[in-house]
Amino acid sequence: MQCLITNENEWLPLAEAWIKLIPPGFRLYLSGELGAGKTTFTRSLLRQWGIVEAIKSPTYTLVETYEAKNQVIHHFDLYRLQSPLELHYLGLELYFNQEAIVIVEWPEKGTEVLPAADMLCTLSYHPQGRLLHCVAYSPSGRLVLERLEKK
Repeated sequence: MQCLITNENEWLPLAEAWIKLIPPGFRLYLSGELGAGKTTFTRSLLRQWGIVEAIKSPTYTLVETYEAKNQVIHHFDLYRLQSPLELHYLGLELYFNQEAIVIVEWPEKGTEVLPAADMLCTLSYHPQGRLLHCVAYSPSGRLVLERLEKK
């Protein structure tokens, strides 16, 4: 799946469609250059889940946890990770479970220890905005993509 986002106002309706389809236990990985929109997309998803408090990028804390609509969402930002092994000190296995949705920015920094993604979305610069390109890596990822493409 690929779509062009031409302005920031388009993130929220896109996120609204996504949150209706992402099941508990889903692992969404976001990759792309610095400033390409990974955190903006994550914030849009969290807003649509009903998070009203400040949503900060976990660049220094590595992970922020939110709860909305009886759903736990863990947001990782691995940009400043020095070694994938640092994730073991966080108790990584506690975050990746059947109930929680996990969103990981900069997953390439943790490839040796991160569980496989259900979906990887790459954000890139485009002359008219940002290009979002998503690939599914699991049956639930494929199901989400199929349903998104029908919308």
